[in-house]
Amino acid sequence: MKSKILSIIFCLSTSFPTLYAQGKPFAIEHGPYLQGLTENGVTIVWTTNRKAISWIELAPDDSTHFYLTERPRTYAESFGFKMVDSLHMVTLKGLKQNTTYRYRIYSQEVLSHVGTKVTYGEVAASNVYRSRPLKFTTANPGKKEMNFLVLNDIHGNNELMETLLKGTDWKKTDLVFFNGDMTNDIRSEEQLFGDFLDKAVELFARETPMYYARGNHETRGNFATTFPKYFPAPGGQLYYLFRQGPVCFLVLDCGEDKPDSDLEYSGIVAFDRYRDQQAEWLKNAVKQKEFLDAPYRVVIIHMTPFGGWHGEQEIEQKFIPLLNSADIDVMLCGHLHRYIHRKAGNGINFPVIANANRAVIKAAANQQQLVIEVVDAEGKTLDTLKISPEK
Repeated sequence: MKSKILSIIFCLSTSFPTLYAQGKPFAIEHGPYLQGLTENGVTIVWTTNRKAISWIELAPDDSTHFYLTERPRTYAESFGFKMVDSLHMVTLKGLKQNTTYRYRIYSQEVLSHVGTKVTYGEVAASNVYRSRPLKFTTANPGKKEMNFLVLNDIHGNNELMETLLKGTDWKKTDLVFFNGDMTNDIRSEEQLFGDFLDKAVELFARETPMYYARGNHETRGNFATTFPKYFPAPGGQLYYLFRQGPVCFLVLDCGEDKPDSDLEYSGIVAFDRYRDQQAEWLKNAVKQKEFLDAPYRVVIIHMTPFGGWHGEQEIEQKFIPLLNSADIDVMLCGHLHRYIHRKAGNGINFPVIANANRAVIKAAANQQQLVIEVVDAEGKTLDTLKISPEK
């Protein structure tokens, strides 16, 4: 009898979270946020508390009410199916360059799918009735000026992130880079959002695109292999190239800082070969027209090409020779938790800025110059670097 009672208690305890979740109203839980925005497309990401199909309604940014007419739908799809999941990614393609759109996200719960019969539940959506619709503006490589921010090594400190971004004029900010180590490790979706992503959505990420350069701490934890699903980048990799206005950005994925064989990684990583793969990609990336035609060329990577650790040495040996011949203007890093500005020299043909963990990089580019300011959490400017477009 005692064993039966214990068995019943065990079953109830293990099923209670599921029963509790099912009793909650179907809802959008996290997001939306913009990813991989280019001149003709963007991916919009959000989550729901249960599995669903999802879509976006898109409208021009004109004087018409969002409810004037039925807006075209784009679904989260894969291999001919509408995706049924709690993580939703809708990619909009064929958009017009330098154009502002209004959007609304929708999800409809899928209660069951047996054979060809699907039973649907409630619908959740962003509000366009009592709130204005969300907006985004596609990139414009021909734009004469642009502004961007870089944050790194926040390690789950939402209060610090909010302090660093306080006073930002989001109407004049084109994009934000998270340059790695925004968390200590990744063990769950809830941690991912709780450590920094919910705060980013609250502050800017629904309408200002955020681009991610993975740090070495995002490679740690049992949820780390799922990380790329939440940050779909141009080209489908965590290293990529894109242009906004006069700046072409090369975003590289640093990998881990210790040898792959280190006991800390429990035999689960292969970052040396991964950096080889990036180096092969980089050879062709620096030959692309959008890179060659850009007045400014900026590299974003979490770890520095100096410091003496294995990962830093790999970056120096595998990436720097290719970048040295690509007329790079500046490399922006983090990782060291202190501010360092190394001028060109000692085998590197361009300046390298390692941003501190309690500072933000504020950059503005126009046809005359690229100005990079490093500002700490107290609002003090630590350094200013001015770069001319002359090659």
